[in-house]
Amino acid sequence: MSENIYDLIIIGAGPAGFTASIYASRYKIKNVVIGKIMGGLASTAHKICNWPSEKAITGADLMARMQDSAKELGGEVMLDDVISVEKAKNSFTIKTMMGKEIVTRSILIASGTERRKLGIEAEKEFLGKGVSYCSTCDGAFFKDKVVGVVGGSDSANTAAIHLADVAKQVYQIYRKSELRGDPTWIEQVKSNKKIEVVYDANVVDLKGEEKLEKIVLDTDREIEVDGLFIEIGSSPHLGGLELLELETNDGGYIKVESDQSTNVDGVWAAGDITDGSNNFRQVITACAEGSVATESIYKYLKSNS
Repeated sequence: MSENIYDLIIIGAGPAGFTASIYASRYKIKNVVIGKIMGGLASTAHKICNWPSEKAITGADLMARMQDSAKELGGEVMLDDVISVEKAKNSFTIKTMMGKEIVTRSILIASGTERRKLGIEAEKEFLGKGVSYCSTCDGAFFKDKVVGVVGGSDSANTAAIHLADVAKQVYQIYRKSELRGDPTWIEQVKSNKKIEVVYDANVVDLKGEEKLEKIVLDTDREIEVDGLFIEIGSSPHLGGLELLELETNDGGYIKVESDQSTNVDGVWAAGDITDGSNNFRQVITACAEGSVATESIYKYLKSNS
C-alpha cells in the first residue's frame, strides 16, 4: 500500500478514539485520529471521580493525558471534522472540513454525541450572550452572578455543583419531580445552599435586550438570571457518515457486534456513538470499546493484507 494510505482512520478524538489510537500504534497500525474537539465531550467534565487511579480529575486533564499517550506512541492527531466518507472496493476516502482527502483501509467511528438543544426560538439568539452548553468552559464568566441549569441527570447535577462554586445563586430547572443519576451528585445538589431545584418545570422562553436577562417557565414563573446552562443530554453525532448506510437503532446510535464491528465491512464503532456496553455511556466503557474494536481491526487488516 502507498505510504499516503492509512491502515486506520479514527473519527472522533474522545476516550474511545484516543484509546483506539494507543492500541493501534502498539499493533503497528498506521493511524490518525480526526476530531473537531480534542477530548470530545469528556473534556468538558467538571470532575471525573470514577476513573481508576484517580480520586478526582477534570475531564480536560484526563483527555490531555490520553492525547499525549496516543501521540507519543506514534498516532497522528488532526483537528478537523469529517464531512464525507466514500467506500471503494478495498478502501475508504474521507474528506474533511479543512479540505483534506485521506484514504484508509479501515475506519473506526468514535464521534460520540453532541449536546441536545432546548429547541426554543430564542435559544440561538442568546447563544454566547448568556446561553451555554458547557459549565466548565464558561462558568468562570459568571462569578458572583445568578445562573440557571436545565436538566436533572448527572450532567446537569455536576454542572449545578460546579457553578455553585463560582456563582451567587444557581436555579436548577427539571421537568420531573425527582433528580436522576448518581446518588452522590444528587445528595450534593440537595445539600448545597446556593442551589435551588425547580421541579416539574420546563423553560419555554428566554428574554433580554443585549443579553439574557430572564428565563420563562411553563409554570408561569419567570426567573432573573445572567446565564443559562443547558444540560439535557446528548444525541449521536453522525455528521458526514450518511453514505456509509450504517445500521442504527431507534435513537440513532450505531448497532455493533461484540467485536464493535458494524454492518459495513471495514467499519467499526466505539464509545458513546454505539448501542454497546449495555448503553452505559461512561469514559471507561468508551475506552474499553475502543480497545476491543482495535484488536478486531488488527485481525481484519492481517487477513486482508
